[in-house]
Amino acid sequence: MCGITGVMYFEDREPTEAMLQQMTDVIVHRGPNDVGFWTENRIGLGFRRLSVIDIKEGHQPLANEDETVWIIFNGEIYNYKELRTMLKERGHIFRTQSDTEVIVHLYEEFGEDCVKHMRGMFGFVIWDRKKKQLFGARDHFGIKPFYYHVSDRQFLFGSEIKSLLAAEGMNRLIHTDSLLNYLTFQYVPEPHTMFQGIYKLPPAHSVTITFDGKMTLHKYWDPMFEPEEKPFDYYVEQIREGLKESVKLHMVSDVERGCFLSSGIDSTAIATHMRNIEPIRTFSVGFDGANNETPIAAQTAATLGTEHYDKIITQDDFFATMPKAIWHQDEPVADPSAIALYHVAQLAREHVTVVLSGEGADELFGGYRIYREPQSLKPLDQLPSSVKRMLNRFARILPSGVKGRNYVLRGTTPLEERFLGNAKIFSEDMKAEVLRLDSEMLRAYKNPVQIAGDYYNKTKHLDPVSRMQYIDMNLWMPGDILMKADKMTMAHSLELRVPFLDKELFEIARRIPAKYRIANGTTKYIFRKAMEGIIPDPILNRPKLGFPVPLRDWMKGAMGDMVMDQIKTSGIEDYIDIEAVEKMLHKHRIGQGDYARRLWTLYIFALWHKTFMEELPKKVLTAY
Repeated sequence: MCGITGVMYFEDREPTEAMLQQMTDVIVHRGPNDVGFWTENRIGLGFRRLSVIDIKEGHQPLANEDETVWIIFNGEIYNYKELRTMLKERGHIFRTQSDTEVIVHLYEEFGEDCVKHMRGMFGFVIWDRKKKQLFGARDHFGIKPFYYHVSDRQFLFGSEIKSLLAAEGMNRLIHTDSLLNYLTFQYVPEPHTMFQGIYKLPPAHSVTITFDGKMTLHKYWDPMFEPEEKPFDYYVEQIREGLKESVKLHMVSDVERGCFLSSGIDSTAIATHMRNIEPIRTFSVGFDGANNETPIAAQTAATLGTEHYDKIITQDDFFATMPKAIWHQDEPVADPSAIALYHVAQLAREHVTVVLSGEGADELFGGYRIYREPQSLKPLDQLPSSVKRMLNRFARILPSGVKGRNYVLRGTTPLEERFLGNAKIFSEDMKAEVLRLDSEMLRAYKNPVQIAGDYYNKTKHLDPVSRMQYIDMNLWMPGDILMKADKMTMAHSLELRVPFLDKELFEIARRIPAKYRIANGTTKYIFRKAMEGIIPDPILNRPKLGFPVPLRDWMKGAMGDMVMDQIKTSGIEDYIDIEAVEKMLHKHRIGQGDYARRLWTLYIFALWHKTFMEELPKKVLTAY
C-alpha cells in the first residue's frame, strides 16, 4: 500500500522536486519504506511506498522498457500473476515481479480498458509520453482514494487531500453544499469534498487529461443488482467457493498478514478461511459495558486457534485520539466507529503489515437491519396512495412520543425519501434550526433526497431491498465505510484488504434474489446458510453490533462539556448557531431526546474546521 501524488501543468513548465517532496512528505504514513519522484516538462509524479509485494524491486515511479509509459500506483492487483502470464504470452517483457508493472503492460495492451481486467483495489496515474496524456483510475468499489483539483493552469491529484493542500497556490474554502449534505449523511457524498475545488474521483471511474487541459471522466463499471431465479442451494455453493477464492487471493503478500476479528459473522468468515490456509494473528477492540465485543471475539479466536490480541478503549483513550484521527481523515466523517478502527489498526500494526477485514459483506448480501423495513412496512405500502397521504398528514400532527407514529410516518413515505443510506442525522428542518446560512441556500442546493434520487432512478425495475443496497453501494460504502477503513489503517502504515469487495464475488451477490438475502426474520440469510459448517455455530446468527461506541452516556457527563467547549472554540460560528447546539446538549441531558449523534456530527465538523481551516498550513505540513 502506498501514497501517490503529482501535478500536470497546462503550460510549458516543469514541476520542482521541492514541491513534490512537500506533497509526499505529508503522506509519509502511507509509505514509510521508500520515496520516489519523476519529472519532465509539465509532469511531476511523487510516490511514497509501503513495501508489501516485490519488496526489493517495486520502486516507483516505474516505466516500461522504452520509458514511454510511467506509472504511480496505490493498491494491490490480486490477479496480477494470471495477468502477467497472459501479457508475457503476448510478448511483453517484465523487469520486476511487482503488480505495478503488470498495470503498465496492461495499459500498453488494452489502453484505458486496462481497468476492466484488474481484480483488486487501486488508485493510479499513468503518463503516456507518446499521446502526451495523463490517465488515472480508481477501483470498482472505491476501496482506495483518489482526490484531484483542476484549474485552467493545472491538474493536481493525490491519495490524500493533504498532498493537494501542500501544493503551490491552493486555497482552503468550505464547499457549503458539502456541509449541508454532511449534516445528513455524516460524510460528504462523492464527487465533492468539504473543500471547494477539490473532488473525489468516484469509484469505478477513470479520468483522462490531455496536453491542453481537457479533462474527461468515464464510468467503466456499475455495481447494479440483477436478481436471477435460481435454486437457493446453487447460490449457497457459489458464495462458499467465491469467498474462499477471494480470501486466498487477498492473502498474497511478502509480509506478515493478520485479520480484524469482531463478534460477527463477516470477520469470522474471513478469519476462518485464512486460518485454514496458515496460522494467523487476529485483533479486536471494545469498550467497557454490555456491548463489549472483545470476550466473544476472544472465544472465537480460541475456537479457530489464532494468535489473538485485544484492547479495551477507555473514554480518555478515545478522546485523546481525536486530533490525530481528524487529521488523517482529511474530511469530517462523523462515524464514531472510525476512532475504534484507528485503535484496532494501531494494535494490529504492532504485529503485522497487512490485515484482512469484513467490510462490504452487508452491502453485498443484505446485512443491515434497515433492509428488513420493506417487509415490516408492507401492510401500509399496499394501501391506496390517497389513504397513505391522509395517514401521513395525521401522523405528523401527533406528539413525537405517541406509539406507532414513526411506523406510520415511515410506512406512508416513499422509499426514495425515507432511505438515504445507513445514516440520516439531520433532517432539513433540523438543519434550518442549527445553521447560520441563508434560507435560500437551504432551498436551492442539491439535497440528500436529490443525490439519492440519481441512484433510485436507475433501479425502478428492482425490489425495495435491492434498491436500498444499491444506494448504500454508491453512497454509504465509499463515503463512510471505505473512507474510514483506508484512512484509519493507513494512519498506522497498515494495509487493509477487503475480500468481500471482489468484483467476481460481487458477480455472485448481485444475482441473488432479495427473498434469499432477507428471510426467516434475519438479514444476510443466505450468507449465514453458506457459512454453516465453516464458522462456529454460535456466531452464525449473532446480531450485528459494529463498534458500539457509548456516545449517548458520554454526552451526558463531563465529556459533553468538553465537546461543547471545543465546538465553541473551533471557529465554526459563521456556519453553526452555537446557542442552538447548547440547547441540543441540554435537551439530551434532561432526557428530552437522544441528540448524541447530532452533537457528534457537529463536534467532528468543529474539530475538522479547527485542524484544516484554523491551524493550516503549519499542521498539514507536519505529519502525525
